[in-house]
Amino acid sequence: MENEQIEELLLILDDKLTKTVSVLKEEFSSVRAGRANPHILDKVTFDYYGAPTPVTQAAGVSVQEGRCLVIAPWDLSVLKNIEKAIQTSNIGITPTNDGKVIRLVFPELTEERRRDLSKQIRKTGEDSKVAVRNCRRDAMEGIKKLKNDKAISEDEASLGEKEVEKLVADAISQVDNAVSSKEKEVMTV
Repeated sequence: MENEQIEELLLILDDKLTKTVSVLKEEFSSVRAGRANPHILDKVTFDYYGAPTPVTQAAGVSVQEGRCLVIAPWDLSVLKNIEKAIQTSNIGITPTNDGKVIRLVFPELTEERRRDLSKQIRKTGEDSKVAVRNCRRDAMEGIKKLKNDKAISEDEASLGEKEVEKLVADAISQVDNAVSSKEKEVMTV
């Protein structure tokens, strides 16, 4: 592409699409599939000397036997605060505290819960596709504006639109791949 304005539009579009796909994958990392996943604690914070602190920054988190997360705080005085934060968060698992560590045992998912998670995954994927389409609309409007302002020719606009469609198709295929792999992970017993 020779026109710098179209190049800039395409770079902005590519950046937005990349962020959309990475946000989707980040959301999927917190969906639990019957196996212990330390990322489920990423958004859980507790009060640590007056400051909201993520659990993962105040404790060692490890997976034990595939379905059990062990949270070992570096400062044992915050054990109760971490336990309370996990209980009040909506991760759906009750922590057990033995005085030194907190254990989160992930129950085996029922078929009905797997289907619900699968629906949730598809809905999140659809939301990401809507975001991708909104990015496409913005880029197409930018190209149309450049064309109407006579900053680019018809041919350049056509090439720019084709490039936009190519980037969008790639992003949608990445979303579809992420959705299908996460759905497969959730549905596997």
